[in-house]
Amino acid sequence: MRAVVMAGGSGSRLRPLTIERPKPMVPIVNKPAMSHILDLLKRYNITEVIITVQYLADMIQDYFGDGSSLGMHIRYSVEETPLGTAGSVKNAQEFLDDTFLVISGDALTNFNLDKLVAYHKSKGTLATLALYNLPNPIDYGVIILANDGQIVRFQEKPNRGSVMSDYINTGIYVLEPEVLDFFEPNTSFDFANDLFPLLHEQGHPLYGYIGEGYWCDIGNIPEYMRANADALEGRVEGLDLGHYLGNGIWAGQDVEIAPSARLEGPIYLGQSVQIKRGAIIRGPAVIRDYTVVDNEAQIERSVLWRNCYIGERAQINGAVILRQCSLKANATVFEGTVIGDGTIVGESAVIHSGVKIWPGKEVEPGATVNSSIIWGSQGRRVLFGRHGVTGVVNIDLTPEFSAKLGAAFGATLAKGSIVTINRDMHRSPRMIKRAIISGLPSAGVNVWDLGSQPLPVARYYTKICGAEGGVHVRLSPFDERVVDIHFMDSQGLNLNKNKERDVERVFFREDFRRVYLDDIGSIEYAQQVKERYIEDFLKHLNTKAIQDAAFDLVVDFADGPVASTLPAILDKLNCNVVSLNANVEKTNFSLNPAQFQNALKQMQIITTALGTQLGARLNPGGERLFLVDDRGYLLAGTTACATMVELALRDAPGSTIAIPMDLPNF
Repeated sequence: MRAVVMAGGSGSRLRPLTIERPKPMVPIVNKPAMSHILDLLKRYNITEVIITVQYLADMIQDYFGDGSSLGMHIRYSVEETPLGTAGSVKNAQEFLDDTFLVISGDALTNFNLDKLVAYHKSKGTLATLALYNLPNPIDYGVIILANDGQIVRFQEKPNRGSVMSDYINTGIYVLEPEVLDFFEPNTSFDFANDLFPLLHEQGHPLYGYIGEGYWCDIGNIPEYMRANADALEGRVEGLDLGHYLGNGIWAGQDVEIAPSARLEGPIYLGQSVQIKRGAIIRGPAVIRDYTVVDNEAQIERSVLWRNCYIGERAQINGAVILRQCSLKANATVFEGTVIGDGTIVGESAVIHSGVKIWPGKEVEPGATVNSSIIWGSQGRRVLFGRHGVTGVVNIDLTPEFSAKLGAAFGATLAKGSIVTINRDMHRSPRMIKRAIISGLPSAGVNVWDLGSQPLPVARYYTKICGAEGGVHVRLSPFDERVVDIHFMDSQGLNLNKNKERDVERVFFREDFRRVYLDDIGSIEYAQQVKERYIEDFLKHLNTKAIQDAAFDLVVDFADGPVASTLPAILDKLNCNVVSLNANVEKTNFSLNPAQFQNALKQMQIITTALGTQLGARLNPGGERLFLVDDRGYLLAGTTACATMVELALRDAPGSTIAIPMDLPNF
């Protein structure tokens, strides 16, 4: 027996879920709705399938292919224009030469198809309609039956006062091929509104089979939520939800759940989902593949699609969050909200009940959203902050974003310019750095790769090598999830505000300079970077005086790239150094405030215990210094600055010294 799966609808009542996908591809728990329908067909040995497609047809065809991966044989009937349910099936008439089944690809059901087909054959009818008992049927086509199951009357979406039955048409039919001869091809024709009333008026007996089991049309957001909840709560027997962990929790492969997280089923966790420390999830809840739920976030009765990021202490209640969304720390999303694909919700933003946000929007930090966001500007409008361009890796800073950023920076420079690029040791900056490198040559800019150097070394080399600019990519010292991208000018200094705005303008307008083949920039590794820095550094010191003093020091290198450069300088200065945290191969050196204070305390203790003259801790980038005196006292920032000023004035009495106006916060 063959089946026709109707999958041409646009699902306008489900928007924004269906803006970037056809309705049958909307996921229910662990797979698209139509995958559950194909599973049902296969369960009853129906493997010859024709799928009618129209809206975003390629997406369905690409996903299911010829059906061989499912053990099925799938053909497609493509509508150029919408032809209605019957008209779309008429397109596939050449393949339908025997009794066949018609079923919607955007519902969820577990009807016994063998019993339905047997009932149809026992009645000897042209058409049998699968019906479902629904207490409130006003949103559906209602069917009135005689005692023998024959259909007496059709009511299409009656009002409350005229409802004559609680049996609704589910859109599942068993048909004889002759029914397709009652109307012309390429004509808009509907089963429920046109064909069945026509057959009834002409005296052809039609029958209704009252289905047993579960049926839900995912025609709107509440019904979509209900279908997911019913599937998790076991109301749809026969569904395969993956590996069962117990306590109402199903999970895909490589799921990570922190010991302190609290999960109350039923819950589905997709492949590689990560549930971090202190997170709370209360079912029914669906969290699909590669989504990260960060520390102490709370999710209740919600559906989250794949590749989302839910920030620390964010709260989501009764909402649908679509693919590749990012909800930042302390964001709150209330009941009935739908957030479209690729949307960013800023820190501490509040999304009120019933709001729908169309794909690709950005809600500003701290904003309160009371009405739906459909039109208007989308995406961030400012790239640069205090630490350059910064964001959560693979959430804000993706490889695609970074390549565009490199192309935008390159477009602000002259063709043939040189840009240096540098990173710290962590694999996240390494990925982002390579993506930036791919964008720069497209604008006709040559790239000199410095490898992994401290930021002062990168600034120095950018200045002396004739480069027009530089890029340094680092893991944030404050948060291991965040990457900072520093852009430099030809002097190795941070870009000024005008230059930053130039890069932002090119980036947001996508006004990239795409050079011809012969002008594409080259990528080379810079030579003698560290050696040139050390040589020039020592030239600017009174090395003999320092060597004669033979200082005893404790130096904490914070496991950063500075540990590959500074020890060589101190060794040439005849300093006796006790090194702490000098593992340059370490790939994680972000410390929370408590860990950082512990590191400073450790340095104070060691400095005092060993009787050294000075203790110093550098941040991983090598641009910030924390000092401990010979008594073990940690110098405040202003005190340390005053000390450096005094030393400078001793060396050059009467000189003028410039300091930042924001020094107390520096």
